[in-house]
Amino acid sequence: MSKLSQKHLLGIKNITKADIELIFETAQNFKDVINRPIKKVPSLRDITIANVFFENSTRTRLSFELAEKRLSADVINFSSSSSSVKKGETLLDTVNNILAMKVDMVVMRHSSVGAPHFLAKHIDANIINAGDGTHEHPTQALLDTYSIKEKLGSLQGKKVAIIGDILHSRVALSNIFALQKLGAKVMVCGPPTLLPKYISSLDVKVELDVQKALHWCDVANVLRIQLERQQIKYFPSLREYSIYYGINKKMLDQLKKEIVLMHPGPINRGVELSSDAADSHHSIILDQVENGVAIRMAVLYLLAGATG
Repeated sequence: MSKLSQKHLLGIKNITKADIELIFETAQNFKDVINRPIKKVPSLRDITIANVFFENSTRTRLSFELAEKRLSADVINFSSSSSSVKKGETLLDTVNNILAMKVDMVVMRHSSVGAPHFLAKHIDANIINAGDGTHEHPTQALLDTYSIKEKLGSLQGKKVAIIGDILHSRVALSNIFALQKLGAKVMVCGPPTLLPKYISSLDVKVELDVQKALHWCDVANVLRIQLERQQIKYFPSLREYSIYYGINKKMLDQLKKEIVLMHPGPINRGVELSSDAADSHHSIILDQVENGVAIRMAVLYLLAGATG
C-alpha cells in the first residue's frame, strides 16, 4: 500500500501534492464502498481511535465518527464540556490518560493554535488535526478540493474565490494551501475588517466587492460568519453584512457563466447565503458532506498504514 509522507495530518502546509493525490485516489475507492448496500470494510478492525474535541463541532465529529465506524475501528468519544478539563486538567494529562487506554490514533479539535502539533511531539499515536483555533482544518480543505475536482475534473488553472470571514476561518487557510498545491488560482473576498493582515503574503488576490469576485471565479467557497469567535464587532450588523456580502440566486443567475457554489457548513441562511442560492443547481454543499466521510476514511486508513 502507498503511504503518506507524514505520520500525522496536522495541516495542509506540511503535506505534499503527492499526499493529496493519494488521499483523493483512496477516497474515491471508499466513496464506492459507502454507496453500496454493505457500507463497512474491516480495514481498521484492530485500531482504536479517540475523538478528542475540546471545542464543539457536531458536523466534523459525526463525519469522523462515521468514517471510523465504516472502517470498523473501535471509537472513543471525548468531549471537554463534560470532562476533567473543566476541573483544571492539562491537555497533556488528558491525552496521556486516553493513551493509557492504548489508543492508536487521536482526532483532535482545540481552540488553541498549534495544540495538535504540541501533542504530536509528545505522544506516539497518529494525530489528525480536526481544527486548531483559527489556524488549519486540513480534512475540510481536502474534502473541498476533492469536491471541486469531482465537479470540474481538475483544479489546474481554476479560479476559486473564498468569500466571507477569512480572519477567523481555519478553513480558509487550509483551502488556500491545498488549492495552490493543486494549481488553482485563489482570491479572498470579504469586508476589510475580516481579512487578516498576513493575507497578502500568501500569493492570493484580494477583492472587497463580492460581485467582482463572483464574476472572476469558477468556484465560490462561501464561509460562515463565525460570531462565536468574535470578541469585538467587525461589521455593524448581520443585516448589513448580508446586504454587502450575502449571495443570493439572483446574483448567480445574472452571471454570464456557470459557477460552483460551496459552503463548509453550517450555513447561516439569509446571512452569507440565501436559501435559494444554497439549494440551487450551482450548489455542491451536500456533495461536500458525502465526500467528507470518504476523505476522512482515506486519511484514517493511510495514516494507520503509515505506522505499520
